[in-house]
Amino acid sequence: MTSDRSTAGHQVAQDDDPIASMGFDEALAELQRTVAQLEAGGQPLEESIALYERGVALHERCARLLADAELRVRRLVERAGGALEAVEVRADEADSGE
Repeated sequence: MTSDRSTAGHQVAQDDDPIASMGFDEALAELQRTVAQLEAGGQPLEESIALYERGVALHERCARLLADAELRVRRLVERAGGALEAVEVRADEADSGE
């Protein structure tokens, strides 16, 4: 269970929030909230650092999901008859020279 703490009117999620399981829209919305909290200021230094670290993790999650989506789009191949077929490939498999 994720608990939140409130500081100066801001909600900050604890580190046990599973960023790795977030979908793109959820991670992007959370990143936007985190940036807004940082821009608003007023947090103690430790909380600002924690928010910044969370923002970096959320940014990395969004970037990874976008890269995976781009790879899936690039891997669309045309089949006989003109139909498109999505070929499931993870980003780390694409680097192996497939």
